[in-house]
Amino acid sequence: MSTDPEKRAKDVESSDAHSLEPASTAYDEFDTPEDRRLLRKIDLRWVSPLTVNLTIVTLSTQTAPDLDAALPAVFPGSMGCRSTNIGNAKIDGLTTDLKVSPASYNTALALYFIAYVTFEVPANIVLKRFDPQFWLPTLTFAWGVASIAQGLVTNRAGLFGIRILLGATEAGLFPGTIYVFSVYYRRKERHWRVAIFFGGAALSGAFGGILAYAIGKMDGVGGKRGWQWIFILEGLLTVVVSWIAYFFVPTWAHKATFLTDVERARLAARLASDSDAAHHERFAWVYVRQAFADPLVWGYALLFHGFAFVLYTLSLFMPTIIAGLGFATWKAQLMTVPPNTLAALGIATGAWLAAKTRRRAPLIIGAAAIAIIGYIVLITTSTPGAQYVGVHFAALGVYTGNALLLSWPAENISGQTKRAVGVAMQITIGDLGAVTGVLLYRPAYAAHHFRKPHIIAVGYLLFAVAVASALWVWMDRENRRREAVIVAGEDEEVDFDTKVLLGDREVHWRYQT
Repeated sequence: MSTDPEKRAKDVESSDAHSLEPASTAYDEFDTPEDRRLLRKIDLRWVSPLTVNLTIVTLSTQTAPDLDAALPAVFPGSMGCRSTNIGNAKIDGLTTDLKVSPASYNTALALYFIAYVTFEVPANIVLKRFDPQFWLPTLTFAWGVASIAQGLVTNRAGLFGIRILLGATEAGLFPGTIYVFSVYYRRKERHWRVAIFFGGAALSGAFGGILAYAIGKMDGVGGKRGWQWIFILEGLLTVVVSWIAYFFVPTWAHKATFLTDVERARLAARLASDSDAAHHERFAWVYVRQAFADPLVWGYALLFHGFAFVLYTLSLFMPTIIAGLGFATWKAQLMTVPPNTLAALGIATGAWLAAKTRRRAPLIIGAAAIAIIGYIVLITTSTPGAQYVGVHFAALGVYTGNALLLSWPAENISGQTKRAVGVAMQITIGDLGAVTGVLLYRPAYAAHHFRKPHIIAVGYLLFAVAVASALWVWMDRENRRREAVIVAGEDEEVDFDTKVLLGDREVHWRYQT
């Protein structure tokens, strides 16, 4: 090994090891027409069906909450007098049928998230030990059945129980898909796919209220109320999608039957140039312990915790916030379409900027700043027009920031099992912010346009900015330290097994900041 620093620096620039943070030439090598055709083929088998999968599940999750989120409108002292339009009639039917008070509704939301966060890490451990081709569609099927059952509950206890089951069955879908992306795509390519995936959720929020309103008109058909048909029909749609998914969702990259032998070899070469995704890592508990012991993993989790509070409260209570401006419930549902559509455009723009700049932290911080501006407008104004503008800014910043941060740990955590656990930990700890949020956005605050919860939302976003800044500074400093070690010739050659065990702690690994 050369001890001449200048010669050593030149060796490092051309070494394969340095491709863990590839130079542009390394990426050009794997950006040929052949590679682009391969990526399109993988996208058709991975991104398309899984985005549809998540969109359907999220649509089913959000349409009912969008309708339910207006529950406070039918209780005295919340947002004014009761409306006689069809939307509020269906909402009133749900509350009277199940004897659900505003406080009980918030409890039902919280129970869903508590179950969700409880089962996320175990679900990704199961995924790592088995096969996504079976596991992800099975979770979708179970979720669809639970959704149908939600339309058949007859009391508050049944609602609470089924919300727990919904959270448990959905828990593995999002973190599982994010992890599987990491074993098919290079690090530079993953955030685009996550953005598309998350964008499907944003678009489902845009049209969820419309669908809920339309299905609600089936009130009385078959002796069932409109709110029951919302859950039953969307649950049936999810079940159908899950059956189709069994035939389309592929298995692990090294044994993907939809690829030819030549394509699998090319895919392996692409992944090996960039990360550990091409390794056939056997499950071992030591990698699970590594994830729990890594401060960066906790940093990604705390970052999402700050954003999750605003993500879920904004998506669940946006119709209520808009209805509080004086609009009828059905108009409020329709008026959620523009801000959610803007959010989807923001996700695409953020992903493009991340690809161009190869930076994540400053874009996340910028998105948080936009969201803070939106909440400040909501806090400091009272006219419907200004408040509606505030909703747009909040949605743009919140959704864009979440799309960027959710793919961050998958790009920076090396070690397949460690990455699977780390991704699940991020969403698990992050979603605890959602539990807090749904309990804080109580009907008592609706009369004052949720001013106090909005102030707390700003605090959560400032916390997220602080965490993103800390992660940025630490990873940038660590990258420079490792570079200096290599240039000085102080790095040691390690065998393959040791490199796998070290993962992202290996001196040649570079963090994407």
